[in-house]
Amino acid sequence: MNESRLRTVPLFEGLDDESLVSLDSLLTVKPYRKNNLIIFEDDRGLNLFIINKGRVKISQISEEGGEVILAILGDGEFFGELSVIDGLSRSATVTALDEVELLVMNREEFLAALGKYPQISIYLLRELAARIRKSDQQIKSLSLRNAKGRVAATLIRLAEDIGRMKDGKVTIPELPLQRDLANIAGTSRETISRVIASLEKENRCFKKDNALVFEDFEKFKREYV
Repeated sequence: MNESRLRTVPLFEGLDDESLVSLDSLLTVKPYRKNNLIIFEDDRGLNLFIINKGRVKISQISEEGGEVILAILGDGEFFGELSVIDGLSRSATVTALDEVELLVMNREEFLAALGKYPQISIYLLRELAARIRKSDQQIKSLSLRNAKGRVAATLIRLAEDIGRMKDGKVTIPELPLQRDLANIAGTSRETISRVIASLEKENRCFKKDNALVFEDFEKFKREYV
């Protein structure tokens, strides 16, 4: 681990080399295997996690055992910040979707870093605001849209969160399982399969191996947001 890798983490954007070296000394690296639980809802929150490699699923489990997926996060994104900030228990469960490598900073050191480096605080506030907006949009999608609209909104959010842009196309690599997509969209696996097939037939997107590709993502957003 060195400062050059930290420079690609948005949370540390704008910091000079000396500051990155100082922060690097506070981080430890933790690997997790695919499907491993990383943190549990209601656990005490002692650490902030930054994704160095792989993807994680943020979810909540109902008393009946049902799962609601709140977000899927990828390289460079962070989680665990709420408990680190307010000292309360974790608000969600986090599970590794791939072989995952995390950078971990304990609560006391992260809070000290917020005071020492105002840029981190500013980025953190912007990211929290963006996540609130996405949550509001997800609530709207689940409550006001039909099944196709909910699935489309879910694909848009995934494309924005973990998608990759190249030559004007946006690709969701390693599309999550239909079960997970159904949990995010508040629908069934059969509906997920049917809607994606319909979108492919309409030339809105196409599957390539286990990825989903949007030829014109901005147009797709205009139609379904």
